[in-house]
Amino acid sequence: MSAADAGLVELVPDVHAWVQPDGSWWINNAGVVCGTEGGGALIIDTCCTAERTRRFLSAARRAAGQAPLRFALNTHLHGDHTYGNYLLPQDTVLIAHEATRAGMIADPFIDACPPVWRPAPDWSGARLRTPDLTMTGALTLHLGGRRVELHHPGYTAHTSGDVVAWLPAERVLFTGDLVFHRVTPLLLMGSLEGALRSVEWLAGFEADHIVPGHGGLVGGGAFRTVLAAHDRYYRFITETAAWGREEGLGPLEAANAVELGEFAQWQDPERLVLNLHRAYAEAQRGDVDLMAAFADAITYNGGPLHCAV
Repeated sequence: MSAADAGLVELVPDVHAWVQPDGSWWINNAGVVCGTEGGGALIIDTCCTAERTRRFLSAARRAAGQAPLRFALNTHLHGDHTYGNYLLPQDTVLIAHEATRAGMIADPFIDACPPVWRPAPDWSGARLRTPDLTMTGALTLHLGGRRVELHHPGYTAHTSGDVVAWLPAERVLFTGDLVFHRVTPLLLMGSLEGALRSVEWLAGFEADHIVPGHGGLVGGGAFRTVLAAHDRYYRFITETAAWGREEGLGPLEAANAVELGEFAQWQDPERLVLNLHRAYAEAQRGDVDLMAAFADAITYNGGPLHCAV
C-alpha cells in the first residue's frame, strides 16, 4: 500500500482518524481532534516517513481550519508513531509518557534502518524531536469545551509508556498499539503479562469508536470481540512459551513447532517469534536481545520482513 491510500475519517464531528492501510510494519494510524471555542487541535501520533507524515499533517490542517495544531501526543516510542515529529509546527506542544521520552532518546534505529525489512522504510532525514511535556498516570487537555483525557494503564504492555487518548463525551478511544485490528500484536519491547491485563482495562472505557494503532477502525459493538481475540493470542503465546521452555526449545524452534490457527490470517504472523522472545525473557526475568530476536524472525519468515512503507 502506498502513502496515497491513507485517508482521514471523521468519527464524530471534528474528531478524525488517519487510517493507513494495510496496518502492517511501520504503517500506523493517527488522529486529529479539533477543539471548540478557539481551543486549537490535538494531533495524535505522526508517521514513519516524511511523505506519510506530510500527507497526514496536510489533511489535519484542512480538518482544523484556522485552529492551530496546539498539542500533539505520542502514544508510545516506536518510530512509526514518532519519526515524523520533527515536521510538526515548532510551537506545537508535544506530549508523551516519561518512559516514551526516555525510550525515544535511546532509540537504536532512528539513525539507520537495520537490515530487517524489505523494502526498507525510508526515514532518512528524520530528526529526533522528543516530548516537551511528560506524564506518568493521567493528564487532561481542554481544547476549548472539548475534553481529552490521556491515560497510562499503570504498567508495561506494548511498551512501558503506552498512553491512550479518551474523549469521554464523544466516547472515542485512540488506543495506540495496545490494539492491532487483524494485525498481529507486537510485544517485543513490552510485557506479555501487561498486555493481558490491558485487555480488560481497555474494555472498561466502553468506547463507541475505537482507533487502533494498526488496522481498520473498530465500532463499539465489535470492540469486545477484538479484545477477546487479543486475549486468546496472548494466552497462546504464554502457553507456547511455557511448552517450549519445558521441551528445551528456543523461541524460533517453538514457533516452528506450533500452528498459528485462527491467527494465521493476521498481518505479520512472524511476530510470533518476537513475542516468544519476550515471553521467554519474562519467564527468565531477563531482557530481549532485539537483533537476535529479529534474526530469528527473519529465519522464520524465510527472508527479510515485508514492509510497504
